[in-house]
Amino acid sequence: MANISKFKTLTQAKDSFSQADYKNALEKFAYVLQNYPNSKEAYNGVILSEMAMSGEGGAEALFDYYEILREEDQEAADSIMGDILQNMDGTLERLGEIFAEPLRERIELEDGILYKDFKNIIEDGESFKDTFENIMFSTKVIITEKADFIDFLENLIDHGYTDMALSYLENALSVYPSDILLRKLLKKLAKAKQH
Repeated sequence: MANISKFKTLTQAKDSFSQADYKNALEKFAYVLQNYPNSKEAYNGVILSEMAMSGEGGAEALFDYYEILREEDQEAADSIMGDILQNMDGTLERLGEIFAEPLRERIELEDGILYKDFKNIIEDGESFKDTFENIMFSTKVIITEKADFIDFLENLIDHGYTDMALSYLENALSVYPSDILLRKLLKKLAKAKQH
């Protein structure tokens, strides 16, 4: 098999993905993978391209997140993205279902505390971390507004709950892949995970 320029072909594949030419990106990632079977970047690129081609939300955001991580530490980025892609098992649609359910039904079905009440406790002088950990083990925080969801994610990131924030963000971006606020949070999360 002819030797190819791995770096050049990966760059072309990433450029194609960024331009939403997922078919071309898939072909180029797959070509690299054929020639370099141990290339985790090519492997992850193939999966992300297939996700994007099948219309699965969140592929673009995950690709952006992957690129941000790779700027800092390529090996760690490959490992993190590999873990994320392995753990995606169809649970991404749950957030959309939650927001689609009528609010009253949700509150009746779920025993929990509304996020605005949770915020009131914090505003009364309690720390986010202590309050969240106490509530996390005894009840659920019920979020009914998008602004509250964004605020909650920011608090998770700011207080070191990066894995939990990533899980919520993955779900949210699968439902709202082009949301600017969610993408900003993804970048903030990537920076937080670097430190």
